Formats: sequence, structure tokens, C-alpha cells
Amino acid sequence: MLALSLAAFTALCVALRVPMADVHVYRAEGQAVLDGGDLYGFTVTEWELPATYPPFAALLFVPFALLPLAAVKVLFAAGNAALLAFLVHLSLRAAGRPGAARSLPVLCTATALGLWLEPVFQTLVFGQINLLLACLVLWDLGRPDGARGKGLAIGVAAGIKLTPAVFAVHLLLTGRVREGFTAVAGFAGTVVLGAAFLPGAGVDFWTRRLWETSRVGKAWIVDNQSLQGLVARLDHAAHPGLLWLVPAAVVALAGLLLARHVSLRYDDAWGVQLTAVTALLVSPISWSHHWVWCVPLIVLTWTTAGRARTALAAALTVLFTARSMWLLPKEGDLDLHLSWWQQPLASPYPLLGLVLLAAVPLCLRRTRPEPEPRRRAEPEDRQSGDPSGRSCASTIR
Repeated sequence: MLALSLAAFTALCVALRVPMADVHVYRAEGQAVLDGGDLYGFTVTEWELPATYPPFAALLFVPFALLPLAAVKVLFAAGNAALLAFLVHLSLRAAGRPGAARSLPVLCTATALGLWLEPVFQTLVFGQINLLLACLVLWDLGRPDGARGKGLAIGVAAGIKLTPAVFAVHLLLTGRVREGFTAVAGFAGTVVLGAAFLPGAGVDFWTRRLWETSRVGKAWIVDNQSLQGLVARLDHAAHPGLLWLVPAAVVALAGLLLARHVSLRYDDAWGVQLTAVTALLVSPISWSHHWVWCVPLIVLTWTTAGRARTALAAALTVLFTARSMWLLPKEGDLDLHLSWWQQPLASPYPLLGLVLLAAVPLCLRRTRPEPEPRRRAEPEDRQSGDPSGRSCASTIR
């Protein structure tokens, strides 16, 4: 299945002459570092794409500028396919299925099917780095609390692309203060490193380019599956202003608090998932390929949703495979003139995200009673030596 899936994907890319546009941007960033050029002054491809990541990311792209374009495209495609398998592995571990996480047939089958999920497919087609960032975050969060350097990978991921910084906030809110500050220190290290090698670009990015969200793209097009994109299309306005900012602030606060509640009371894997959904919702622009967090979401649903898990997981798989937003008329500014019945088709991911924030805590409350506080084992339990006489707390330990 995996071989057939990869072969079909390759044939489709060759037939459609997929440009992998973001690969061109990354190589251009690396070349700008080598040449000492203006990192934020160029555009590439027919779509005139600029650099939008912090200077630290450009340092990581330098090796790609030294390789032929065709070789870089092959590396990105193969690397993203491998990262998808690793993300499935990490998701199964987070869901408490270590046996399945080590099963080669399970990983191959899930990778073969996951390749066609719209966010994953778009990540490979564009040559994006979303799968890498998701793996860095999920691997780091999956390490035991107190592990040396836990949080550092989250900080590095945030240094490449700012959105993962929300997971440092999640660590702090859930009482993992040392890990949270390690993530902050890791992020600060990437800022210092970028400034050391590219001082001019560092000043330019952190004082100017960071606030120019228009450089990333138009917020109102259906490609943008964030809360701002949803509101802009509903309001038929390219710049929704406070109509978006106020709900975004409410969703950010409520989402992080709900994620904290779920992590501390029920299941940390679902808390992490709600944190990811919150970040995708409140980010000014979340392209559809940013929603690669659908992979752990589907895995969690398959493994923890009780009797309805098959139906729910199948529904999520259909939603993330349907590509409904691409079926709508979108030439010019048609995205701003969609009728009421087209709105759900244009914004499936942010609508799902809002539903998840409301439904997941309620579902976990109904299906999983809050854990009782641990108590010490009674002396007679320890003396008897009979496992059946041990307290619940000692059995758990």
C-alpha cells in the first residue's frame, strides 16, 4: 500500500508538473545568506513569494542553496514522507498505543493513507516544513516530565516558525515551569544565533517584517483556514478588524485554559491537540497545509473515542480528505462573495476547530471520570504481600 501510494503521488506530481514553490523560497533564503543579500527584499516564482520566516530559519536553509533544485525537491518529498510516518508513530505513542507505534505494517498503512489527507498532501506538494515542526513539538512533549532538555525542541521549532511558541505557554500553564522556560530559552537562542550571523535581517524581521502579515498572503482567500479567514469570508470584508480580533482573543484565552484543564484532569494528548487547534485558529493566517495536526487528531480519535470512534475518525478522515474549499469559485475576489451555503465548505477546518474546543472537554468529562488523588499504601497492604490487597495508588505506581 505504501509503495503504491508513493508511486501514485509521484506520478501525479510529474503529470501536473508540481513546482514545489516553497522549496524555491527556502533555497533563495539560503542563497541570500551566502551572498550577503537582503533576506526580505526578494521574491521568487511566478507568485512572487517572499521570505517570511525568522533569520534563524534562513541559516538552516543554506545547505539547500548548495544543491541542484531537482535534488532538493526529491529530498523534501522523501523527507516529508518519512516525517509523516514518524508523526504517526509519535501520535500512537501519545495515544497510549506503544505496540502499534512500533508496528511496521501499521505505520506503513497509516502513512499510505495519510499521504492523501489534504494538509499532508499540500505540505508535500508545496515542499513545506509543517510535518517537521509537528514532529519536533510532539516528540518533545512526549518525553517524560523532568527529562533533560525537554522543551528545547519546541523552542527551536518556534525559532523556525513562530506558531509553535504556543506550546511553551501550554507547558507553563500546566505547571511544567522548567520545561516551559527551557523552550523560551531555546527560542531566545535561535533569535541570538540569527542576529549574530544576520544582524541586519534580524533587526528588519523583529522590528518590521514580523508585523507585515500581508507579506504572507491574503487573509480572506479560502487557502486561509484560520479564524480570521472564516470571519473575513463571512463578513465579505478583506480586513475584518475588531470583528476578528475580539473573537480571536476570546478563543486564544478559552482554548489555552481548556487545553490546560484537559491535560491536568483527563488526557495530556488531548490537551496538546487542543493547544494546536487554538494556535491554528488564532494565527492571522493558517494555510490549509498548516493543519497537519489532523494526523494526531485522527489517531487520537481512532484510539480513544469509545464506541463511536470508528464513525468519528471516519468523519474526520473524510473532512480532511474532501478538499471542499478547492471546489468553490475562487478566481479574483470571489472568495469574498460566497453565499451562505458555501461558507461551511470554504472554512471546514476553523469550524471543526471551534467544535473541538467545545466538544472535547465535555466528551472527556462524560467518558472519563476525573482521577482520584493518590493515597499512600496502608501498612497492612505492604505487610501482606498480596497484590490484590494493595491500594490503587501503589498499584498505579
